[in-house]
Amino acid sequence: MNASRRAVLGAALGGAVAAGLPATPASAASWQLRWSPSASRDGLRAFETIEDDRAGSHPSGAPHIRTEGDNFRFTMHTVDRDTSTDRQRQEVTGCRDGDSYLRWTSGQTWRITYSMFLPSSLKATTTFTHIMQMKQPGTGTSPIVVQSLRRVGGVQTIELKVFTGDVLVGRTDLGPLHDRWTDVDLRMKIGDGTSGTVRWILKSGGATVIDTSRSGVDTFLADRVRPKWGIYRSLGDTSGSLQNCHMLLTRMRAYQLV
Repeated sequence: MNASRRAVLGAALGGAVAAGLPATPASAASWQLRWSPSASRDGLRAFETIEDDRAGSHPSGAPHIRTEGDNFRFTMHTVDRDTSTDRQRQEVTGCRDGDSYLRWTSGQTWRITYSMFLPSSLKATTTFTHIMQMKQPGTGTSPIVVQSLRRVGGVQTIELKVFTGDVLVGRTDLGPLHDRWTDVDLRMKIGDGTSGTVRWILKSGGATVIDTSRSGVDTFLADRVRPKWGIYRSLGDTSGSLQNCHMLLTRMRAYQLV
């Protein structure tokens, strides 16, 4: 590069820094917004599929999944049952964009952000209570990543695990997050074997609650990866924590690193 071109480039980068922008080459990877639904505008069309009382166990409680202003609301009653009657499930899957949906595949890196409201009636349990999953589409497939409410030594916690190898990415107390909004930021490089990475960030009241990551993990099974949100819990809890409850989600976004 000749002197004049170096001077022009230096001036451009210096101007970017002065304006508060990173001095990053134009070819550097960046997060590109791929999905930004509004509950009030898009309704449940924001998702690929809706799993609302798929066993028909509680029709008088329907809809269990609906919009409420600009929030997506998931309601669970103690009488609700899934097709496997030892558990309950009210979930949505995927990120729909018009007539299509996002396809997350091996080698890609994705980021999901949203705000969630967990009332104190949605408690951690001694068995599984998942409120977000990453899965391969199809019946009978194992989870890839799960965000769960779990009792550990009698304490209510929220955690993130990579399912293969039962790898704990992070865990923190659930109590301070009850009855308030919490911002979730989940970043995942999709990779088979040990080529995947996960970063999990929770913020509440403007403060970071947890920011933790794991590399060298398995984040791909086959075909593609699809996010799921909702309440999916076992009836095998022994702590007496199963109550009528709900969860609210809003400002849902999906970004791809390109």
